[in-house]
Amino acid sequence: MKIGDTVKIIAGDNKGKGAKIVRVDRKNGKACLEGIGIVERHLKKSYFNPNGGKKTIHVGIDLSNLKLVKEAESSKKADKKAKKAKKGAK
Repeated sequence: MKIGDTVKIIAGDNKGKGAKIVRVDRKNGKACLEGIGIVERHLKKSYFNPNGGKKTIHVGIDLSNLKLVKEAESSKKADKKAKKAKKGAK
């Protein structure tokens, strides 16, 4: 799976929902989905953040809980289509 693919969640709290992949962490086997798994993290006051506050982050969903629905169109496929269009225009 890669960025831009459309997937369906097959296990967990969000079972049955579909979304597009925003980021993939292959080392940990997790994927961040658009609009799903977003949580707020509370920040402690520090030198860099003197007021503290909240930060919105994506929580990854395990790749084993995702099913590929539609693969993103790769750049190679787009290049081939562009070349065919140019040949036809001559």
